[in-house]
Order: sequence, then structure tokens, then C-alpha cells
Amino acid sequence: MKKTYLFLTIIGTILPNIFVLLESVNSGNYLLYARPLDTFQGMFANYISSAFVTDLLFIVVLFLFWSYKESRKHGMKNIALIWIYTFALGIAGSLPLFLYFREKKISS
Repeated sequence: MKKTYLFLTIIGTILPNIFVLLESVNSGNYLLYARPLDTFQGMFANYISSAFVTDLLFIVVLFLFWSYKESRKHGMKNIALIWIYTFALGIAGSLPLFLYFREKKISS
């Protein structure tokens, strides 16, 4: 499973960030952090995007709690780096990365 998790980390990082790159080039809002108000307005531009963003934000918060508990349970260090990855590049890449490190720790 470790190789699968690494593959999913790569795919989960690249796919959503293609759109981040396109938005960065088109608007100058680099990595969606250069102009946070524009990012926030775009995220909640309509009910459809609001529903997706709310769902995603809930999952991110849930992931933070769960990953903290799991990292303590398995003696994993540097969980903060996974969290930074989550906020910088997205949970689609950080969740399988966490699972990779968790699997690696469990199997050692």
C-alpha cells in the first residue's frame, strides 16, 4: 500500500494544483494566497461552490484532529509538516502522504 499512497500523493497534489496554477497565471493571485479576499470571494461565489468549499473545510478540520490522534498513537513525529502541506497544496495530496508515513511507521 505504501507505493499506492505515494502515487496518490503525487496525483492528489498535481490535479487540483493545475487549477491553482492556471488561476495564479490568469489573475496574479499566486497559490491563491497573494490576494486572500479574492480567493475567499471566489470560493463562496455561489451556492454550488459554497457547498463544495464547506464540505472540504470540514474534511480538513476533521483530518487535522484525526491525524493528530493517529500520529500520537503511532509515535509519528513532525505532523506539523503534513499540516503545512495540507494548507499549502491541499488535502488531496496530504492525506495519502500522511497515510504513507502512517503505514511506514506501523510496518517498521
